[in-house]
Amino acid sequence: MDNKCNNVYSDEVEEFIRSIKFDDKGLVPVVVQEVVSKDVLMLAYMNKDAIKKTLKDKVACYFSRSRQKLWVKGETSGNTQKVVKMSYDCDVDTILLFVEQTGVACHTGNYSCFYRDLFDDSSKMEPEVQTNILKELYDLINERKNNPVEGSYTNYLFEKGIDKILKKVGEESSEVIIASKNTDKSELIYEISDLVYHTLVLMIEKGVEIDEIKKELLKRRK
Repeated sequence: MDNKCNNVYSDEVEEFIRSIKFDDKGLVPVVVQEVVSKDVLMLAYMNKDAIKKTLKDKVACYFSRSRQKLWVKGETSGNTQKVVKMSYDCDVDTILLFVEQTGVACHTGNYSCFYRDLFDDSSKMEPEVQTNILKELYDLINERKNNPVEGSYTNYLFEKGIDKILKKVGEESSEVIIASKNTDKSELIYEISDLVYHTLVLMIEKGVEIDEIKKELLKRRK
């Protein structure tokens, strides 16, 4: 159901809702995941109305089992969840929601509701590098441009235009050079990351796709 948010009242969406295997209370569990970090944030529930409202507003809306009513995540706390993608499992009885989390997801003040470990053997694992992180970041920046969010630094850059973006790319390039002269590797990593981010903003502003860069890089793999 990746792109159905663009036409929330389409026959396809209505058919999907009818096909969901709701429980005897008319609810379906929803696993919520942060779209960039991939952190699992929380488990909630939706009924038919919550699904429709979520698709319409592109902001996570759930059904409160304790209060027996709909609730929009962050409506009082400000910790909203902008919906980027909605998927469902093979049995059509669980929904997976990809969101851009503002603030924390848990009412305890923790970023994720899953902050208590029963077992953790991750220290023995090699750190995983998300090879698609550049594409994910590119898509997120592009989403910001198409659907501005108040207070977003990314939107600020797009609002100021190409001259401001070019200025930032130039500044970050200089910061990379300066950091390269120092012995602190972490500083260099930080500055390169800043440069990559602002370069992605420039690419989107000029209509350059990630795949176009990949193709050009492939030409140089000789």
